[in-house]
Formats: sequence, structure tokens, C-alpha cells
Amino acid sequence: MSVPRRARARVQLVALLLLVGAAACSVAPPRTDAESDSGVEPRRSPTSASAAPTPRRLQESSASVEMPDFSASVRRIGPRLRERMRYTHRAGCPVPLRDLRYLRMSFVDFGGTPRTGAMVVHATQTRGVVRVFRRLYDARWPVARMRLVDRYQGDDDRSMAANNTSGFNCRPVAGTDRWSEHSYGRAIDLNPVQNPYVVGSTVAPEEGRRYARIDRSADGSRLPGVIRADDVVVRSFARIGWGWGGTWSSSKDYQHFSASGR
Repeated sequence: MSVPRRARARVQLVALLLLVGAAACSVAPPRTDAESDSGVEPRRSPTSASAAPTPRRLQESSASVEMPDFSASVRRIGPRLRERMRYTHRAGCPVPLRDLRYLRMSFVDFGGTPRTGAMVVHATQTRGVVRVFRRLYDARWPVARMRLVDRYQGDDDRSMAANNTSGFNCRPVAGTDRWSEHSYGRAIDLNPVQNPYVVGSTVAPEEGRRYARIDRSADGSRLPGVIRADDVVVRSFARIGWGWGGTWSSSKDYQHFSASGR
């Protein structure tokens, strides 16, 4: 039975549209996790990363997406960004804004999705920090989120509870009048929920309590976003001369890396 010319044309058009749609879906563009100038950002549960996928699921989801190349940008703190940073920088801070730099960098989230995040570090540390996050991206090592601490009005507790990876924040060390290394832009906290600060029975953030006593030796369980001795995170920071708070003796700050080791 012959097919009318109009019907054949319709079938051919549908087939063409299906092919175009498949090609468009083959590469997933990176999503942004950084604050825009308007302050609008994706809504996510602050503790969503605590229900992270298993290592196998994470590997499968990453492998199913053709990842874009890592990208990073570095720029000075301009007037608009200066206004946004009013919670983390103020008169009396040990480092002027002219010595800080704003980074936007690629990372892979807990679902294996490529994203773009933001943080501020000291100008002398930008090259090394970018190298570290390039290695983590290439290793598909997951980061929950990466936003300026100003998103949490400079409150370190809120930033940690949101599992936020962050850099500069002009604040003293908790319980002291001594400036934190974050005040100099020479420290980064990475996935605080999976890598909490632990001293005695105190765990910060509280959301990280179930991760407080896990085995973090080189032979320990490989859980998504958890930092272990001699893993890709520790090795990458060590290459740029930064120390890990997980090696401290009187307390353990598993999320913390700094240029001074403090």
C-alpha cells in the first residue's frame, strides 16, 4: 500500500526532531552554584548532601554525563562585590579588599552534576587554589556547594550547617580574640557536614555528628565527600603547601586546610 506524500513528510520530520533532541541532550552544561549579582540562586535543602549517593551511584551518574572542561576565573574585588561582602569584611580586618580575589570555579556536586561555585581567597593563593579544585574536578570528587559566606551573613555556623565550601571570612578563632586564617584568605573549609570540627564531645556543625568518628585513614571507607588521609584532597592541598586540620592533635578540623597549617 502506498503512503501519501504528506504522511511521509510528517514521519520524516518527526524522525529529524528526535535526532536533534538526542544530540542536544548528550552534553550537560555546567550549572551555577555561585551567587549572581541579583542574589538569586538555586534552592536546595541545607542538609541535602547528608543523603549523598553511594560511591557506586556517584560514579555511575558522573560516567553517564559528558563533563565539560574545568574552568576558573579570577578577578579583583570591585564595587558591586565589595557591597556583597559587607558581612565578611569590615574596618579593622587584617587584609584589605585590594589583596583579595574573587574566584569562580567548576566543581562536581553529589549528584555528579558539573556546577560553578564562588569563593574569595588571598591574591597570593589563587593559582594554587585553582590547581587544587582542578584536580578535584578531574577526579570527580564531590563538593556539596561553594558560595561566599556572605550568603549566610558571615555566620560560620550557618555556612557549615549548609555544607558550604568556603574561603575568606574575617572572623576570630572561636573562643579567642585571635584572627582565623580565613581572615587572611589563606584557608578553605571543604564539605563541613562530611568533615566536621571535633574536639571532645563537641561536633561542628551538629549535622556532621554521624561523620565525627568514622575511619579517615588511607584504608578507611570511601564515602562521598569525606576527606581521608592521603586521598586526592589531602595530596592536592599538600602540593601547594597547605596543611590539613585532620592531623591536629588536640582537636580535629577535618574540613579545614590552610597555608599555615593552623
